[in-house]
Amino acid sequence: MGTRCASILVTVAENTPVTVYRTERVLTYMAASSIGLAILGIIALIIAGIARVNTEGQIWVTVAVIPPIGLTLGVGFAIAFIVVSAIRRARESKDAVN
Repeated sequence: MGTRCASILVTVAENTPVTVYRTERVLTYMAASSIGLAILGIIALIIAGIARVNTEGQIWVTVAVIPPIGLTLGVGFAIAFIVVSAIRRARESKDAVN
């Protein structure tokens, strides 16, 4: 029974098409992590402002710089993902026609 299950898993794994490519996956995770980090920085600054924390220290300067850089990088990664995805889909559709 064990070898039959293993052979079925190998057959299914070999016949399944790859749906998400590594470059697209990496760009997606990079965009999500940089935007998520920027949102966490914004939330930290809002909470610090509500709690009236002295935000003139070194750590708060770093936290204040993270959101603009993170959001910019996140949007850049998202645009790169869209471009890479569009190029891949165009190639696949061109190959499907030929």
